[in-house]
Amino acid sequence: MRTERNLTRRLDRVFARLDREPERPAHIDVPRMSRHRVVLFSATLAFYLAIVWAVVTTSWLVRLDWQVMFFRPYQQWPEIHAFLDYYVVLGQRGPTAVMVAAWLGWRSWRQHTLRPLLTLATSLLLLNITVGAAKLGMGRLGPHYATVIGSNEMGLGGDIFPSGHTANAVVTWGILAYLASTPTARRWLSALSAVTSLGVGLTTVYLGTHWLSDVLLGWAAGLLILLALPWFEPLIARAELGLFDLRDRWRARRGLPAPGPAVPVTPVPFRPRDLPAEQPVPAREPVASTRSSRGLAHLAPGPHTARSERTPVTPAGSRRPPHADRLPRGTSQPARPLTGG
Repeated sequence: MRTERNLTRRLDRVFARLDREPERPAHIDVPRMSRHRVVLFSATLAFYLAIVWAVVTTSWLVRLDWQVMFFRPYQQWPEIHAFLDYYVVLGQRGPTAVMVAAWLGWRSWRQHTLRPLLTLATSLLLLNITVGAAKLGMGRLGPHYATVIGSNEMGLGGDIFPSGHTANAVVTWGILAYLASTPTARRWLSALSAVTSLGVGLTTVYLGTHWLSDVLLGWAAGLLILLALPWFEPLIARAELGLFDLRDRWRARRGLPAPGPAVPVTPVPFRPRDLPAEQPVPAREPVASTRSSRGLAHLAPGPHTARSERTPVTPAGSRRPPHADRLPRGTSQPARPLTGG
């Protein structure tokens, strides 16, 4: 019973804290395209173009791709093959999009804003357009389907350059850091998404499904999308307003009341569950001083009075306990009979 009460009190505290959170947090700043972000975007774009040029011209990077392929990492370390078969799922678009969308959907419902879900949808749309167009445009074959040793395998109808698993891991997990509400959470989530996308890219090289240059280009492609998202923030804001207007029109057509503006929830003082919040707690009646109620004397309501403030009470009669063998004063005690021994 005591354990259940403690668990119930802890749950009440958690829900009380959630109820005190504002529905539309005002401290969350929308990222802007700062000068530092523009420099990073330009450097990443230059790296992207350099990788493409190195593969198109069959440079040293292509020779490195073939060396890694002939090394066959999945044969060198077969004991981790089963684990990496599951780990690479963190880069698949379907499962990761569902997991991240579920978390961002809860945030959107909690904060009464559609920005997290709209930002995720925008990033995935940009990912499909840019990475898909690059895959189809360059048409590179993978290591398992390579035809000529030492060639770049470009323009042969493939679709692996850049790596979609790697780019999707960068965007899907990086969007959590992009939408973080505090600098500390943004730093931790950025590090976590970087480690995850790095592991997914190297896992595809280990499994032999991608060249090393595919992974390098996938990292650059995903990072370009994350760095370019502030340019699409005005479009996301307009889309959110349009969806809210559409909701209000739908409510008006069905005769439903329009929702009021979101206001912060004020904390409510704690009150017993069995009493309504408007009624005061009634005072308890005095309980007789019995052996069973002495243990609960410290729970009795009311002010505590000092000994000097109490009214003295004179007890009636004698305080001595009665004795059956004693007689009152003024009476003679009868003589005891003599017995012979």
